[in-house]
Amino acid sequence: MEDREIVALYWKRNEQAITESENKYGRYCYSIALNILRNHEDSEECVNDTYAKAWNSIPPKKPEKLSVFLGKITRNLALDVLDKLSAKKRGSTEITLVLDEISECIPSPNYTEKEIDNRALAENLSSFLKTLTSENRKIFLQRYWYMMPIKEIAKENSFTESKVKMSLMRTRENLKIFLEKEGVEI
Repeated sequence: MEDREIVALYWKRNEQAITESENKYGRYCYSIALNILRNHEDSEECVNDTYAKAWNSIPPKKPEKLSVFLGKITRNLALDVLDKLSAKKRGSTEITLVLDEISECIPSPNYTEKEIDNRALAENLSSFLKTLTSENRKIFLQRYWYMMPIKEIAKENSFTESKVKMSLMRTRENLKIFLEKEGVEI
């Protein structure tokens, strides 16, 4: 079923929308949650919560790309669960590592809130990603959006871990330079 047809089901409040979403994007959403949470039960619960949140968001929202819409909901819910688990000292060190890596080349949360609009930062990131080769963009997104471990990225792309680490380091350096040229204070 096409995305527009699934979204139309949500608009009609037809519960088949959830079934179709799960059939088409269930594995995708689950992999996002699992990369962040590293726990099957928590990931399954997060995906179920994704459908509930989508149900409550559509309408009024009418996403053009349902995969992106559901993926973003899943990622945000998984990060929320991770925050709660981290407070209980059950958190994943992989996420901390990922966030530490990227923090050196993006503005601090306080600066972002005070000085620039989040949409402007998102536009800058989108522009930057378009400058990357497809290989480097894929590695960057796998690490910093999907929060995949370096070992897993290397395996999935048939690269050495060293190549992945080097690509990420260079991409972060280039991102920092790019954002500084755009006037974003790091």
